[in-house]
Amino acid sequence: MSTPAWLLNFDRLDYAPAWDLQRRLVEERVADRCPDTLLLLEHEPVFTVGRRGQTEHWAGLAAEGRIVHHVERGGSVTYHGPGQLVGYPIVRLTDHCPGPKAYMRLLEEVVIRTLADWGIAGKRVERLPGVWVGDAPHEKIAAMGVRIDRGVTMHGVALNVNVDVTPFGRITPCGIVGCRVTSMAARLGRSVDMRLVRQRVAGHFGHLFDLDWTEQEPVEAFLPAGVGGGGGEGGLE
Repeated sequence: MSTPAWLLNFDRLDYAPAWDLQRRLVEERVADRCPDTLLLLEHEPVFTVGRRGQTEHWAGLAAEGRIVHHVERGGSVTYHGPGQLVGYPIVRLTDHCPGPKAYMRLLEEVVIRTLADWGIAGKRVERLPGVWVGDAPHEKIAAMGVRIDRGVTMHGVALNVNVDVTPFGRITPCGIVGCRVTSMAARLGRSVDMRLVRQRVAGHFGHLFDLDWTEQEPVEAFLPAGVGGGGGEGGLE
């Protein structure tokens, strides 16, 4: 029998309140006051730098007045923006896999199976986390960076669905020199239904992690006072 879990859907959410929400949910999960939880959302345009970020990977952003958040996840610099589906799992790691490497492979598998639903062949590339498409030189379609806090995960995966990939040209994505970034829309030559992508990601995640989702509404109840979440996108089909 699958384990009950929460699914929180936000249409669009600034990075700072989403980051704060993750940290608060981690505290709740550590104390067993909430079940495993998956946040699905899109961010307003923002760059984030992980623990392995090097100044040369994002040096021009400050001069351009760009919003940059230095966060506790692994990896280097990446971009989030409208049209990119971000998933933040707050789960107790040892309930699902033996360690961080196995967890990352599970996250990659969620994306690979989702892409396959649209006929896109996602793949892993040795020593390069995330999901890639095409032959060499491969193009990155999903970035990943996580943190494990007292056995509970935070941060997660960003899948490029309809996002404008131009901002990735201002950075060295994930600290990989020469990294080429693409999206589902670019590979298919058409826009992709984000609501359906959300459903498929949640479905594959639930299957691989053996979780039974209950969507929590209204999602605004999980945000700090005065912060709007843009509303949910309804239940799964």
